[in-house]
Amino acid sequence: QVQFVESGGGLVQPGGSLRLSCVPSTPVYVIFDMSWYRQTPGKQRELVGSIRSDGKTDYADFVKGRFTISRDSAETGMYLHMNNLEPNDTAVYYCNRGWRVPLGDWGQGTQVTVSS
Repeated sequence: QVQFVESGGGLVQPGGSLRLSCVPSTPVYVIFDMSWYRQTPGKQRELVGSIRSDGKTDYADFVKGRFTISRDSAETGMYLHMNNLEPNDTAVYYCNRGWRVPLGDWGQGTQVTVSS
């Protein structure tokens, strides 16, 4: 079963931007529906947004207008472009295949910390 590897997290000031990457850990030849999730300590993992194999995207209300999902050049991975970051966006971000529902194993995620 294909796994995905997240990267690109870090420390950023409120109002700043980051771009997270999600790539398959082994070569794949299928364009999956994929989603981004995030989790903070003591809370359940929550859906951030999804991209379908045809390019359609959907986002949680709390990131609409600030976050954008796009495919990478190989179309087997994806990016999460995060703008106007807020302290509440601090979390570990994960990606998984599936449209709005995780269908694969979880990776280690990438930590995003928004703080001044």
